[in-house]
Amino acid sequence: MEKLIKTDNYDGACQTPLGSGYSATSTAAEVAQGIDLTGKVAIVTGGYTGIGLETVKILSKAGAEVWVPARDRSKAQKNLVTIPEAIIHSMDLMNPDSIDAFAAVFLSTGKPLHLLVNNAGIMWVPLRRDSRGNESQLSTNHLGHFQLTARLWPALKKAKNARVVTVSSYGHQIAPFNFDDPNFTHRPYETLQGYGQAKTANNLFTVELDHRGKAFGVRAYSVHPGAVNGTDLGREAPMELFRQMGTHDANGNIFPEVERKLKTVPQGAATTVWCATSNKLQNIGGVYCEDGDIAELDLGNIEHKFDAPSTLREVQPYSVNAQNAQRLWRLTEEMTNIKFPVD
Repeated sequence: MEKLIKTDNYDGACQTPLGSGYSATSTAAEVAQGIDLTGKVAIVTGGYTGIGLETVKILSKAGAEVWVPARDRSKAQKNLVTIPEAIIHSMDLMNPDSIDAFAAVFLSTGKPLHLLVNNAGIMWVPLRRDSRGNESQLSTNHLGHFQLTARLWPALKKAKNARVVTVSSYGHQIAPFNFDDPNFTHRPYETLQGYGQAKTANNLFTVELDHRGKAFGVRAYSVHPGAVNGTDLGREAPMELFRQMGTHDANGNIFPEVERKLKTVPQGAATTVWCATSNKLQNIGGVYCEDGDIAELDLGNIEHKFDAPSTLREVQPYSVNAQNAQRLWRLTEEMTNIKFPVD
């Protein structure tokens, strides 16, 4: 039982900071200093904009072979021009066939997959549905990554020491996962609720993937990058939401005092890189991480304010709950019609 507590994050058993020495101001380059990834293979979804692009830069510079599946291939080629060794292939997380096609291409190489970074995501978008009728934030942020990870499972196992890092968000605090109506079939669509439950799903997926995968040398981590300036994640978000949160004025301009508190893109990518490479996580998995360390459970001890980004921290117990994680795994298999072969 003691071994289980040390290696399994059911119900947040491992949500205790390690004292990594990093902080909200640490950059991805600082975290990767001294790390040699020569001979390692990585896949980074959404690795051609924002913190995904920074992640690709850092992993590639450390010696890894990095594949970037891209929905917008021309944009990826333009943005990755300074990283000519990055391998770009088409893939759309809302298109199940394209996910299978990309995975088949990668598996055909026979290469092991040491790092899978499920980085791509959308936020606060209008109601859209994929071809199976799933709400787009859930489809892109969770269902598509579940399918991709499942299809790449043979390559992850082949690595014998692989990590799956899924970029989540403090946004998981907005909403637990709605098991009764995940696709807003019977309730009014609220984009914040859709985003919140999709990010909660990222955390629950991480908990259960690590629980099932650690016997095969595959560990999983979820990441809150922080409130990051300079990404296009909120490009479709209604400005009224930002005004309600107290981050923008009536004219839609971010308050300077808030902007100064935001992370840079290199700082936003730091925790992803830490989860992908840190030796401190050698025997720990399933955890939600932030600011270059494992986050604490949110026990209601701090006031979270969107105009004070440093307060947007900690992880909700419902998003690392064992029963929720197991239930979501089963539901996701049903929604994607995929039996995830963790064996």
